[in-house]
Amino acid sequence: MSNKLSSSVPTDREVVLGILNNSEEALNKLYLGYYPMVLQFILNNSGDEDDAKDVYQESIIVLYNKIKSGNFELSSKLKTYIYSVSRRIWLKKLSQMGKKTGNLADFEDVVAVEVDLEVHEEKDRQFEKMQSALVHLGEPCKTIIQDFYINNLSMQDISEKFGYTNTDNAKTQKYKCLQRLKKLFFQV
Repeated sequence: MSNKLSSSVPTDREVVLGILNNSEEALNKLYLGYYPMVLQFILNNSGDEDDAKDVYQESIIVLYNKIKSGNFELSSKLKTYIYSVSRRIWLKKLSQMGKKTGNLADFEDVVAVEVDLEVHEEKDRQFEKMQSALVHLGEPCKTIIQDFYINNLSMQDISEKFGYTNTDNAKTQKYKCLQRLKKLFFQV
């Protein structure tokens, strides 16, 4: 048996293993496999195609983070999990827009996903706080932090880029920048 995924909807196990192994093919199959179901749900419940794309994208991120965190247990079908996450996200958006959510045209299977969504939303908030803190950090700190933690530059590269006499001076500067970033992060 080849280890290429079949052209139909992949099995739940294939998707989970694919995501754990950073397989782009598994993610693509996931997008193709379950998007029509979410699109149908959103269209039947006061939404349009753009809403469906946004909700589906967010649901896949929730699933992806859940699998990567290592505590994903397939207690339900992936289809049900994705549907449940999408449904909760859409219900929340509808209520934020002040629309009634009384009689939803619904799919029978739904699982509880509140905790997963809370974790996802908390990560989003933390990311936004970090972005804001970085903006307020100013130069050269912002670039040093980004070069080291995001662009994976070595202290040697950073030292040369900023004209420090040696890597120890660059490390000291990075340490000071991190202290300032922490202060800003907890103020935001």
